[in-house]
Amino acid sequence: MNILRARFNKLKLNTKFTVFMVILVAIPLLIFVVTVFQYTKNNMLQQARDDLEDKITEDYAAAKKMAELCGMTSQIFIADTELRELLVRLEKDSPISTQEFLNFSQKQLSMLEGMVNSNPYIYQVRVYAENNSFPEMLPILYRKMRMENAPWAESYVSGEWQFNYQDFLLSERKEERLMALVTDIEDAYGEKIGVLEVAVSMKDMFPSIYRADENIWGCFVLQDGSVCAAEGGEVTVWSKEQREICEAVGNPEKSKMIHTEINKEEVLLAVCPMKELSGTYILLASVQEQAKEILRQELMVVMALLLLFLCMTILINGVVKSLLNKFYEILGVVRRIQNGDLKERIPEIGTDEMGELGSQINQMLDQMEILSKENVDREVLVKNTEIKALQNQINAHFIYNVLESIKMMAEIDEKYEISDAVTSLGELLRYNMKWVSGNVTIREEIAYIMNYVQLMNLRYDFTTLLSVKISEEIYEQQIPKMSLQPIVENAICHGIVELSEDATIYIKAVVHERDFEIEITDSGIGMTKEQMEWLERKLRGEVEANGGSGNGIGLKNVQDRIQMQFGKQYGLRFFSKEGCFTKVSVLLPLQDKVRGE
Repeated sequence: MNILRARFNKLKLNTKFTVFMVILVAIPLLIFVVTVFQYTKNNMLQQARDDLEDKITEDYAAAKKMAELCGMTSQIFIADTELRELLVRLEKDSPISTQEFLNFSQKQLSMLEGMVNSNPYIYQVRVYAENNSFPEMLPILYRKMRMENAPWAESYVSGEWQFNYQDFLLSERKEERLMALVTDIEDAYGEKIGVLEVAVSMKDMFPSIYRADENIWGCFVLQDGSVCAAEGGEVTVWSKEQREICEAVGNPEKSKMIHTEINKEEVLLAVCPMKELSGTYILLASVQEQAKEILRQELMVVMALLLLFLCMTILINGVVKSLLNKFYEILGVVRRIQNGDLKERIPEIGTDEMGELGSQINQMLDQMEILSKENVDREVLVKNTEIKALQNQINAHFIYNVLESIKMMAEIDEKYEISDAVTSLGELLRYNMKWVSGNVTIREEIAYIMNYVQLMNLRYDFTTLLSVKISEEIYEQQIPKMSLQPIVENAICHGIVELSEDATIYIKAVVHERDFEIEITDSGIGMTKEQMEWLERKLRGEVEANGGSGNGIGLKNVQDRIQMQFGKQYGLRFFSKEGCFTKVSVLLPLQDKVRGE
């Protein structure tokens, strides 16, 4: 020991510091890493078990909720009196007039279809009548012969689920794997008058089965032993081992966790019987890959720490000097900025504390420059707005007098339709030209929309009806002017015009605890998935577009004005189905008088 101490005292200072650092840090660090690795290895299996159990419990709760939703939807359709009466008449082949079919489609069937469309989890609800000679009412009511193409048509049992089949009616969606609750609809005497199919996507019911994950694989085993699993891709690396997996699971009566070996690989099997769906849900997780990953990460951490320690020991004197040099460099830049050179920036000097300080100063300077530009732009916008308002005030009186003269001429000639149109146009222009610096009430905005729709009906051969369902309290809410009209204009120009037939725009208010929604729904051509994605990206500012029709600028303007006034949590949301409908929901905050606060 004395010899070692004597040799240590003869070493140079940097060598002594290096040896001291190795003894003080490296050896305890290695011992700590080995201990942590051993502990991690012992607890890895339990952690994987807990994670897998949490995942299958969450999936089961979601699947159970969807099954209950389908059951409730099925009961609503079966209990619908008007639907049952129509099915009875069809089953008896009783004569039904075209007007009766039209009334049923516009009233009852539209209500049922709206209920289905409002639920994003339901793929489709179809009713097959016991008749092959009536006009079908898509997408709800079909002839009996349509059901004959269903894979489950000959073998289904009323009230039970049918699994893993393709849509036999919509050829463009045949790649979708479906499951459905199929139920017979009976009359008061227990005679079958139709069949109800409430379908959902297998991906929605069992997302873990169809999600690409090389570490977790899942399947759903039916009572007859057939297996529903994803086809193709990395998610099916265990598909060839389905027989061995099912044998390991057996016929469980309750949820359990199995630790076994499949294909010479250690795995965990989470098993959850689902009585609601008459099958067993299985999730498999490979423990072996987790152990390899943990070991690899631990070794990388040890090597990185040792390398970092060595570099710090060798370069410590240079680091101290470098830190002082960085400090003086930052100080010099700050002094130049104080002298008025706001374009000056601190160069990139690393990622340590000094580097972070320089980065924060640069960000502060960038923000100051942005705020200065925004102030200038805001002042320009205010001036332009004032000039535009002054022009409107100058021209408005002349335009109103001209329109009033035209109206009187039309009434003298008993052209009351023209007189009403001029009145609507006058109200439309009065609303547009009226200088309002703040907000308007929803009542004023709806009145403007009614005049707009009336004028649009004069322009086209078809009629657009407007259905408004808003409570008196919501009518008095304040919103930015022209927040709802661009949405109605979009519905007509891009949804109903291309349909070229009579259609309806529904406007209703839904009140929540601290906010409310104005839902504007049209029965037009709807939008494709790609169009929806483009529009959402446009509203988020991810897509730039020049002015023109159909580029989303009007909706983007509405979104920006709402969020500028009320906050980022408010604005527009879109729901659409191609060929059926488009719904735009405008989320706005409630005023205190509506909440009763």
